[in-house]
Formats: sequence, C-alpha cells, structure tokens
Amino acid sequence: MASAQTILLIGASRGLGLGLAGEYLHRGWNVIATARDPAKATELNALKLRVAPFDVTDPKAPAALIASLGETKVDVLFVVAGQFSHSGPIHTVPPEVASQEFLTNSVAPPVVAEALLPLLTPAAPIVLMTSRLGSLANSQGGTELYSASKAALNMLAIGFAKRHPDRRVLLMHPGWVQTDMGGKNAPLDVPTSVRGMADVIAAQGGGTGIAYVDYAGTPIAW
Repeated sequence: MASAQTILLIGASRGLGLGLAGEYLHRGWNVIATARDPAKATELNALKLRVAPFDVTDPKAPAALIASLGETKVDVLFVVAGQFSHSGPIHTVPPEVASQEFLTNSVAPPVVAEALLPLLTPAAPIVLMTSRLGSLANSQGGTELYSASKAALNMLAIGFAKRHPDRRVLLMHPGWVQTDMGGKNAPLDVPTSVRGMADVIAAQGGGTGIAYVDYAGTPIAW
C-alpha cells in the first residue's frame, strides 16, 4: 500500500488555510500546517495534525522549519498566508502599512518557496495564493493596495518559475470566499473553495510551467 502524500500549508491558522488543512486530511493526506503562534491556533490544533511555527516575514523561519521536519518530504507546497489591511485609495495608505502588505503578499511567498525547495519531492508543485484582483486585464480599480500587492506577486512568481523551469507553479485565486478577509457577503463558502482548489491541484499540479487559475481551474488573464 502506497504511503500517503504530504502537503505543507504555510499560513493555516484560520480561513482558507484552515479549510485546506481539513480538506486534505479528509482526502487521506499527511498535513503539515504552520501558524505564527501555534499555541493560539485552537481550531488548527483541534484537527490533530502537525502544526509548526512560521512567520512568512521572518527570514529565519524556513531554515527552522526545515530543521524541525528532518527527513520529511513534501509533495505539495501551498503558501496561503496573506493580508488585506486597507481598502481605500493608495494615497490614503500609511507608508508602513503599504510596505508591510507588499512584504507579506508579494515578496514573502516566492522567497519562502525558494527557501523551502529542499523539502520538496522532485515533482512537487508550488501553489501560491493570489487573487483575481491582481489581474491587470480585469482591473476596475478599488482595493488598490491589495490588488497591487497580488499583481506584484504574480510578476515575482513568473520570475520564480523562470528560475525553476522543472517545477509546476500554480497561482491560485480561491474565489470570493466567506472568510474574515472576504466578508459574510461573499458568494462562496470555505468548503466549496478549498474542495475546488484541491481538485485543481490534483488535475493541474503535474508537469512544469506556471498557470494563473481560479478554484474551478479556469485560467485568469494576467
């Protein structure tokens, strides 16, 4: 009997990360999930999986995680962590808020993925949580800081994919989901989104190259 595959979820203490942890456990995977403060990740700990400390903005975090996992190998890496801190026009955003959001949403995911490559099996896809709001082709303005940070992530992910042509990179839009970030008026619930994302990873996670898709597998224009 083949051993279960392993997914590493970076940023899974709540919302979509928590939902993904539950979905992959339901599918029989080994799940390693991270939280900035595991002791406070009550719902995540209740799932009875391995929870590790990780802050995507801490440059020492990847090395510490790699050391703690020993010989463990990862079949899917999904960097979920992100933030939405300001909905107004860009001229109303304090500089320190803008820099923190770009660090978290744009710079950290590909940097973390680069640092965690030693954990991955040769065919493991790398999934980065982005948004349709980062699509320049679909932009209608609004949510300027968040949208710009996701557009920047998409560009940096292209650079990552060019450096690693042997890897499959998926930029994943989860849909507009009923989370703390998405709000209660969002049309999708968490189970629908995470189930779709897991299906897309299963269907499109093989091979090489980069794709920008939503939770249903529909390509998004850059």
